[in-house]
Amino acid sequence: MSRKRDISAEAGARVTMHQIAKRANVSLGTVSHVINETATVRKELKQRVVDAIEDLGYHPNQLSRGLRLNKTSLIGMIIPDITNPFFPAVVRGVEDIAYKNSYRLMLCNADNDPAKEAAYFNDLRSFLAAGILIIPSLNSTIAWKHAMPPMVCVDRRLKGWKGDSVTVANADGGYLAGKHLTEMGHRQIGIISGPSNLANAGDRLAGFLKALGEAGVSLSSEYVQEAQFDRAGGYSSAMRLLNLLPRPTALFAASDLMAIGALSAIRASKLRCPDEVSLISFDALDITELTDPAVTGIFQPGYQLGYTAGKLLLDRVDGLDLPGRDIVLKTELKVRDSVSRLLVMADK
Repeated sequence: MSRKRDISAEAGARVTMHQIAKRANVSLGTVSHVINETATVRKELKQRVVDAIEDLGYHPNQLSRGLRLNKTSLIGMIIPDITNPFFPAVVRGVEDIAYKNSYRLMLCNADNDPAKEAAYFNDLRSFLAAGILIIPSLNSTIAWKHAMPPMVCVDRRLKGWKGDSVTVANADGGYLAGKHLTEMGHRQIGIISGPSNLANAGDRLAGFLKALGEAGVSLSSEYVQEAQFDRAGGYSSAMRLLNLLPRPTALFAASDLMAIGALSAIRASKLRCPDEVSLISFDALDITELTDPAVTGIFQPGYQLGYTAGKLLLDRVDGLDLPGRDIVLKTELKVRDSVSRLLVMADK
């Protein structure tokens, strides 16, 4: 039988480390050390093992290895909405640091459904994921008190969470947005806020209102509309605000998706942005540079959010035993074209 046929026959079956040892003419222990990198192997022997692995088409059984170690090389991540354009940058940050450290990322989309989120969480635990990152859904029911393996909250925290988390300075960002509008002369302002049961939405609103208060601007309750962090929520809320009298001269949207919906509402109302209605948002994603006009916004560093969270998780996977760490990343104002200066006559 030719060597080619011999290899094909062996590759067609489940290849074992015993077969690799036989082909390389080394001990089973040597094969194990090469595959698992548990000890230094002489260069010549290592090359023979590598050649045998390539010849036989061997692929390590990650599940079997995971059962031995009580964990796999998988990092699980649960996000609430895969269609939200903010989350891909966060996921990319996690994936980059995971891959750099020889881990692989398994992504789960919860659709803001607490039951689906909990199911994915339990699945990741049963698959022996080395660690889990989670951006919690609106009404998350994750039983985190019994969470194993290590877990890190990203962007939002689970209610009562005492472990590691990475968020952005949402209140500071909201403050920057409010200060920019008031410095541009706006006093009649409409707010499209995120869901009140999300801490990041509440913090953005609180920071924005703080800036308005410092500028002597007060708003009645109808000028604050609560909506989901999506385009439909932004559109419907903006339509309600634009029908108020007096009509707002500026709108603050708590996310870029909301802002895109608000832009559609401004156009549907036969108004011009920023000439008649200014608009500022939170996120400052690349896509809002391409809108007409490009939307001024508060930038939150999605990639750094994911990368930092991944690093915290890998620290825990490696055995770090410290109290929960709460990392807060800075936000910044990105001035584009959607806010115009409003000339206000002094009344004093």
